[in-house]
Amino acid sequence: MALQLRLRTVSGLRGKADRIAKAAFRGLSFYTRVLENCEDEARFDETFRWPVASNIDGNEILEIQVFNYSKVFTNRLIGTFRMVLQKVVEEGQLEVTDTLIDDNNSAIQTSISIEVRYQAMDGTVGAWNDKEFLEIPSLQSEGDSRYPLETDSLLSGHRQGSAMSPSKSNQQSAERSFRRMEEDEMYYHSEDELLGEGDTLSQGSLNMRAGKGVFSAMKLGKTRPPKDDHQKQEEPAVLEAEDLGRKAMRLGGGLDPDTVSLASVTAVTTNVSNKRSKPDIKMEPSAGRPMDYQVSITVIEARQLVGLNMDPMVCVEVGDEKKYTSMKESTNCPYYNEYFVFDFHVPPDVMFDKIIKLSVIHSKNLLRSGTLVGSFKMDVGTVYTQPEHQFYHKWAILSDPEDLTAGLKGYLKCDVAVVGKGDNIKTPHKANETDEDDIEGNLLLPDGVPPERQWARFYIKIYRAEGLPRMNTSLMANVKKALIGENKDLVDPYVQVFFAGQKGKTSVQKSSYEPLWNEQIVFTEMFPPLCKRIKIQIRDSDKVNDVAIGTHFIDLRKISNEGDKGFLPTFGPAWVNMYGSTRNYTLMDEHQDLNEGLGEGVSFRARLLMSLAVEILDTSNPEINSSTEVQVEQAPSVADNCTGKMEEFFLFGAFLEATMIDRKIGDKPINFEVTIGNYGNQIDGMAKPTLRRKKDGGDGDEEESELLQNSSEEDGDEDGELVSISSSQPMKPLVTDRNYFHLPYFEKKPCIYIKSWWQDQRRRLYNANIMDKIADKLEEGLNDVQEMIKTEKPHPERRLRGVLEELSSGCLRFVTLADKDQHHSSRTRLDRERLKSCMRELENVGQQATTLRSQVKKNTMKDKLKLVQNFLQKLRFLADEPQHTIPDIFIWMMSNNKRIAYTRIPSKDILYSIVDEEMGKDCAKVKTVFLKLPGKRGFGPAGWTVQAKMEIYLWLGLNKQRKDFLSGLPCGFEEKKTARGPNLPSFPPISLLYTKKQVFQLRAHMYQARSLFAADSSGLSDPFARVFFITQSQCTEVLNETLCPTWDQLLVFDNVELYGEAHEMRDDPPIIVIEIYDQDTVGKADFMGRTFAKPVVKMSDEQYCPPRFPPQLEYYQIYRGNSTAGDLLAAFELLQIGAGGKSDLPRVDGPTGIDRGPILPVPLGIRPVLSKYRVEILFWGLRDLKRVNLAQVDRPRVDIECAGKGVQSALIQNYKKNPNFSTLVKWLEVDLPENELLHPPLNIRVVDCRAFGRYTLVGSHAVSSLRKFIYRPPEKKAHHWNMTVELLNGSLAMTNRGPPSCPTGELVVKVEPEVPIKKMETMVKLEASEEEKEKKKKKKKGGGGAGGGEEGEEEEPDESMLDWWSKYFASIETMKEQLRQQEAAAAEAEEKEEMEIAEEIKLDDSPMKGSKGQAKNKEKSKAPKDDKKKKQQSAAELPEKKNKQKIDELKVFNKELETEFDNFEDWLHTFNLLRGKIGDNDDNATEEERIVGRFKGSICVYKVPLPDDMGKEAGYDPNLGMFQGIPSNDPINVLVRVYVVRATDLHPADINGKADPYIAIKLGKTDIKDKENYISKQLNPVFGKSFDIEATFPMESMLTVAVYDWDLVGTDDLIGETKIDLENRYYSKHRATCGVSQTYAIHGYNMWRDPMKPSQILSKLCKEGKVDGPHFGPGGRVKVANRVFTGPTEMEDENGQKKQTEEHLALTVLHHWEDVPRAGCRLVPEHVETRPLLNPDKPGIEQGRLEMWVDMFPMDMPAPGPAIDISPRKPKKYELRVIVWNTDEVILEDDDYFTGEKSSDIFVRGWLKGQQEDKQDTDVHYHSLTGEGNFNWRYIFPFDYLMAEEKIVISKKESMFSWDETEYKIPARLTLQVWDADHFSADDFLGAIELDLNRFPRGAKTAKQCSMEMVTNEAELPMVSIFKQKRVKGWWPFVARDENDELEITGKVEAELHLLTAEEAEKSPAGLARNEPDPLEKPNRPDTSFIWFLNPLKSIKYLICTRYKWLIIKIVLALLLLIMLALFLYSMPGYMVKKLLGA
Repeated sequence: MALQLRLRTVSGLRGKADRIAKAAFRGLSFYTRVLENCEDEARFDETFRWPVASNIDGNEILEIQVFNYSKVFTNRLIGTFRMVLQKVVEEGQLEVTDTLIDDNNSAIQTSISIEVRYQAMDGTVGAWNDKEFLEIPSLQSEGDSRYPLETDSLLSGHRQGSAMSPSKSNQQSAERSFRRMEEDEMYYHSEDELLGEGDTLSQGSLNMRAGKGVFSAMKLGKTRPPKDDHQKQEEPAVLEAEDLGRKAMRLGGGLDPDTVSLASVTAVTTNVSNKRSKPDIKMEPSAGRPMDYQVSITVIEARQLVGLNMDPMVCVEVGDEKKYTSMKESTNCPYYNEYFVFDFHVPPDVMFDKIIKLSVIHSKNLLRSGTLVGSFKMDVGTVYTQPEHQFYHKWAILSDPEDLTAGLKGYLKCDVAVVGKGDNIKTPHKANETDEDDIEGNLLLPDGVPPERQWARFYIKIYRAEGLPRMNTSLMANVKKALIGENKDLVDPYVQVFFAGQKGKTSVQKSSYEPLWNEQIVFTEMFPPLCKRIKIQIRDSDKVNDVAIGTHFIDLRKISNEGDKGFLPTFGPAWVNMYGSTRNYTLMDEHQDLNEGLGEGVSFRARLLMSLAVEILDTSNPEINSSTEVQVEQAPSVADNCTGKMEEFFLFGAFLEATMIDRKIGDKPINFEVTIGNYGNQIDGMAKPTLRRKKDGGDGDEEESELLQNSSEEDGDEDGELVSISSSQPMKPLVTDRNYFHLPYFEKKPCIYIKSWWQDQRRRLYNANIMDKIADKLEEGLNDVQEMIKTEKPHPERRLRGVLEELSSGCLRFVTLADKDQHHSSRTRLDRERLKSCMRELENVGQQATTLRSQVKKNTMKDKLKLVQNFLQKLRFLADEPQHTIPDIFIWMMSNNKRIAYTRIPSKDILYSIVDEEMGKDCAKVKTVFLKLPGKRGFGPAGWTVQAKMEIYLWLGLNKQRKDFLSGLPCGFEEKKTARGPNLPSFPPISLLYTKKQVFQLRAHMYQARSLFAADSSGLSDPFARVFFITQSQCTEVLNETLCPTWDQLLVFDNVELYGEAHEMRDDPPIIVIEIYDQDTVGKADFMGRTFAKPVVKMSDEQYCPPRFPPQLEYYQIYRGNSTAGDLLAAFELLQIGAGGKSDLPRVDGPTGIDRGPILPVPLGIRPVLSKYRVEILFWGLRDLKRVNLAQVDRPRVDIECAGKGVQSALIQNYKKNPNFSTLVKWLEVDLPENELLHPPLNIRVVDCRAFGRYTLVGSHAVSSLRKFIYRPPEKKAHHWNMTVELLNGSLAMTNRGPPSCPTGELVVKVEPEVPIKKMETMVKLEASEEEKEKKKKKKKGGGGAGGGEEGEEEEPDESMLDWWSKYFASIETMKEQLRQQEAAAAEAEEKEEMEIAEEIKLDDSPMKGSKGQAKNKEKSKAPKDDKKKKQQSAAELPEKKNKQKIDELKVFNKELETEFDNFEDWLHTFNLLRGKIGDNDDNATEEERIVGRFKGSICVYKVPLPDDMGKEAGYDPNLGMFQGIPSNDPINVLVRVYVVRATDLHPADINGKADPYIAIKLGKTDIKDKENYISKQLNPVFGKSFDIEATFPMESMLTVAVYDWDLVGTDDLIGETKIDLENRYYSKHRATCGVSQTYAIHGYNMWRDPMKPSQILSKLCKEGKVDGPHFGPGGRVKVANRVFTGPTEMEDENGQKKQTEEHLALTVLHHWEDVPRAGCRLVPEHVETRPLLNPDKPGIEQGRLEMWVDMFPMDMPAPGPAIDISPRKPKKYELRVIVWNTDEVILEDDDYFTGEKSSDIFVRGWLKGQQEDKQDTDVHYHSLTGEGNFNWRYIFPFDYLMAEEKIVISKKESMFSWDETEYKIPARLTLQVWDADHFSADDFLGAIELDLNRFPRGAKTAKQCSMEMVTNEAELPMVSIFKQKRVKGWWPFVARDENDELEITGKVEAELHLLTAEEAEKSPAGLARNEPDPLEKPNRPDTSFIWFLNPLKSIKYLICTRYKWLIIKIVLALLLLIMLALFLYSMPGYMVKKLLGA
């Protein structure tokens, strides 16, 4: 499907000019090449092709513009031709000649002649006929599509072999086009130079000039620059003109170097004649091999745990291993700080699927398992993908896995890191951490995961499976059949799904090869889950053990998208293919691992129909099922056609060559079998016939066997269906050489073809192919760019621009192609969503690439390259299609019906499509494949030998598209078909018979190899190379004992026969395989590595002349398995032998004067041009030589060899006494290539001279690149040092600051304290008067600190209080500050870049054309940046104002000192001597173990003769040559002082997860073990010790500092050690003997440690560096060389007396020594270095870090003072007195028995964190009815406190069995709790508050003002520190969580905190509770608080009185009334009678 345009001529042009034309259609434009100096007619004769994805509409327009081309200015438009394509669409082909129109749409005289063709998608436009025009496609990338290509012509359509060989005229036209292109070559040449591009337009498979096939992605060959002698043309000047219009730049007119871009020349050619695709060079499968991993987890603390008064502990689980922290009592925020390490040795896949689970458990003990509070889980892979492979100090959110509706259960702060071998983890510096209380901002979640994760259900539906293998032996089946009498399928499958640490499984379907489940497995998990993969496994249920049939992993990142337009994970319903071991069942399957998903499957196992959906749960919904167990439910089945319509696919393959067959299998006949799914598999495909899926959706019910009939070719089906033939005929191999055989596939090439039925989901594969091709092209381009950088070719940035252009056009292409996706029913939701997101992503990548392109400049190259690498990863990720369709193709080599070796080819790679971009990259191409052994047999050396090399041609497509399937084969064959009825001609051929054959001679110029693999125990090899081409092989000679052989040998292969058309050979010759072997005297040669190459081809009618011949030597990377094993320097040419025979071939001119008998040397013209060089060697000494064959080395000597010449050092007479050489410098003269990249390596060998003239090799080292040792003499001017200021590197930067008045040549360096970073000012700057004032002030204060009250935040530190640790902690703060600023700066730079990109986009769109507009915009965009800078500076200066304590600092390096100073190899280099074989698999011999010693010395290489004025300097010693001014190497005595500060993150050595570390130091014979001072149970011990050792260099120069673990019984274990080479430090110019402090002081904590004062050091440095100075002048100035430094001149002694001194000045110069010309270099500052501790048993994995430093003092100098005291600060003893006065509003818990009244029996409990056992309780305030309690109770907490770290120090035994006390450091936190006392049941917890004594809210004045805010809203409240305030009183709230997990206030407490030091506490003692001394008065409590049964009356009285007072009064009154009434009634009658009777 494409539109093709052939632009023939443009005629009627005026004048004489360079012409260029541009053709545009649908937004994609192509440029022709430039035709230079053409007059009236321009014959372009070029063809352009636009692949179209949707049919062309009749009214679309094709536009052609013709320009006059200008190198400098914008091209001038001559005229335009526009054509509506209606006629083309109707007829399919059209020839037009028409006039052009100008800008005003009026016709001009110029006319154009074109031909247009169109082939529609549905084939409506007829097939193209035979006379189809030659296609010479142009490039796709705009910009540089001017280069025509040397490609052969794509001759007419679908040649069915040679039967339709093209007509004669066609061939002639083809020849013509070639000639024309040859002639154009001179034109390319000048064009390239114009581009300033010596050579690389591309290193793709067609190099422009060289026409070489160079595979750059495989690093197969690199094109070297053509020799200079062909480049004699004048190079035009390149104008650096910024103001050229953009258009000219887009045309790549070679003008503005910042916009030229070079596209690859492979742009379109790939589908023209490239009939071969690239082989892959890496052989060994890397997956599935176990590696070392270490997971380290630090559990720091937990906060806000839900629950009342808990005793929490944390369980850390990785995979199946569990470890527990200790238990903390009654606290909701426990502090642990415990470190756990888990070691694993498993394959990466297994490792990254392991789940890390952190759970908090409440009150677990020996008897009960405890209750789970909450847990958090993620997989190891998530951690490993983090930056630095770690989460540091992050808070994990705990949730309850059992209960969905429950909210958050608390936070756990931890560090999690995963280290593989060779990863080093950068730990942020562990200093006194101010706790990051910002929990929300530091959650333990990967970027992009929202903090509120919701619960979700994952529904995994399993429908059915097909094509299962049998999993029982047939024997069992026969037994069953005999017993039961039925024949069943021999497999009982079920599906098991693993996800996030849970697993679910379906039911078992008994005896079924096509099981039907229709079940769904439901997982409930947080979303997004922190587990990346779902593992789906079909297993076979068996009585004994279940085994996996096949495994598939679904990566959730590929089936979901987290962007704002993203989608939830979704999948299917789709088929998933499973691969694993071969299908024949054996009881012990050696490849069972493959079925578990480890390693690359070697055979199709089954396919499974499944789908996945995710539903986010609404947890507030009451109906929701809150269980999180895995559930299995029935699921509705899906329609048969839901996965696509069944289509018949056709797979065709032809075997063109099978060579390099391993000799082990060479004796039996061999055949090849191709399978796709189970189709084609004849041995173990299906166990019985099954119904084939109904074809074409019809209801053909006929049973048809899928077990395909044997390849008997006669019987076909009745309906003329073709029978698949899936394997070649067995053949006996022929011998190639001793190691390999080949099959005689000469002119007859066997073919196979298979028909198979699959659901038609090609669209998925097509989209993946388009993306893959974009990615391949990008990768190839990036490899080019890297290669150009590596070989230092000019202008790699132009190539990168070209790469970005191709990328953006490729991405836009994808968007147009993928958009036309038909909406057929079987597209799943994932298909739709993925398509949308891929289109978005690619569009985005395309735009970014366009903006990036404009930003690529020479200096931004490296960063941009990284960004482009990210694009590549993104594309590869997107291209990987998760929903499978057609299974992969396997090709097996069979011998005797046994499967020997295989290769696996993804089906998408060979899938056919009408649209080129969608076609698989190997479809219809000849592919070279190497067969490998299956499974584990392929690991290690066995897998590196090739089992067979095959050239195979494959085509896979729909059966109905079959007509094209032979189109890509090399031409010139006839088809052999099966003999069948005459009515069936359409059969595919069963073999191809080639009638055309060409004869060639191959010349392999094998020059040399370097850095080969060491295959012998001597550490060397005896290498020879074996070259294979087609069926021939030859060897070079064997060179003994070298890793860098120079063979210099020409191998000639005569009579090489290649089949096919000649012109195809020219561009696509077969590849050459070169293998390197090590010759052994006995046994067969060992394999050392392999590489591929493509020869340069010369046809018999071509000239042997530049630019293509003679070929250049190139480096080819040698691989051994997956690892690189050296480089081969060689060249290959393939010369056609014409009619005249060999006499016509070019002569071989060997170099004269070399006669090597039968061996031909590499001829002149190919071998490099040599010049004379002198190599000077500095021999210093040998170190650490190990024994050789159990004998010690006694008299060693060093032999140096380079390019065949050698020199020997003097003999060391007695290695033990003095391992240094007596003669220091020797030299040799050698001939080395002019091109430095071709320099041979230099070999260093150490031999031991034994008695009787015997020599033993001790070890050797090959310096593979001499580049860093090449001395380039400086320019002439540079010798007058003192006059020229300009030459001083970097000095001009300094001059800007200097005052303009200074004499010429002097630079004044004003040394201001560095503003941005240092927070502390240096003392030097203080003016004297101020200092005095301050001293007096301090004296008045009497001790500074305590009594000073608060004047500002911090008081001036008292000198006497400051110690070394103050300095250390201040420095660490500074270091962290620096890191923060760096991060901020990086972030800002990124922001700036984004601004720039935005500016760029504006620029591109701006209407202003031409130069002025641009300039304006540039100025505009510059302005904001400058403002920003100013702002930044002012911001940086702010911190200085709030000057913190003025403490002098040292430099804390968070790495080794060596890395900072380049290993101290400024003039003395260390070369490791190696011996012994390199280990084959990664595990055994590492580089470390092969080191047998070290050679110290140096090399200097320079061209001779040198300029004359070298030797004229004063004091030049001719014996030392280039190594002037080096010290003598006589033994020297040195005092070594080692300071060990502390260790961090040690690897636990004891079972309890801790260690008892102590220091051991070894230097020479001195061995110090500081065993008695071990630190108990600490992984972060502070040692604070110094050790003095006397040593003699050179004998004792390797210092080992080790940390051991002390054990009570048994030997102590090594935790880790670090080695320091003291000698290099001692002799280094960086002066690493004793660091230079920041300031000079003669007393106090910052005393000068060096015995030499700064002024003495300065004089010494000046003398050694031959620098004039120092001259001290008045006014605080000093002059060194031509620099003037200024600084203060006074200092104080102990008594505060002032005196004059020059030391400060001298010190200033030392700090700026690197600015001194010529001799200057950075001096080592006073420092602490951090060194990783390593353990030889666990190579490459860090076991902790050690902070330390080393001082060295020569013994012949005055002795240094005593060592600084860095012993750890002793914690200070304090006493905290807490008085609990009252409580109020405490919630009431109890109900009264009698009255039901609410009350509480309140008491308050308090303790300091970490001292729960010393908790103290007040007495109980009984029966508080209002929540008020009165206590007046005093707690007393004594504690030890470290001020600097803000931690309390506790020493206690861990358990009753502990041997000694363990020291813990814990944050100072006071906990107060309020309780309700109960007599018979446990007391009830009511609420608590925790106060961090360093920062807690100030108490409220009254109970009313005390609120919840004080706890929840700490950030806004004023904080106090008890250590500053000393005494605080106020009200604080008690809080607890209610049922809904909400915090509520449960009471208030009035308390007083009073902090005293131990001394103060002694002076004013106080009693506990209310006791003497200083007793508190009794609280005034109401009487009721007595218990009722002690004093019942009292309490009854109280109860009744209070409650029922009025009631009682009322009752009493009522009673009185009643009584009165009763009495009245009682006495009334009598009274009345009395009255009446008158008695």
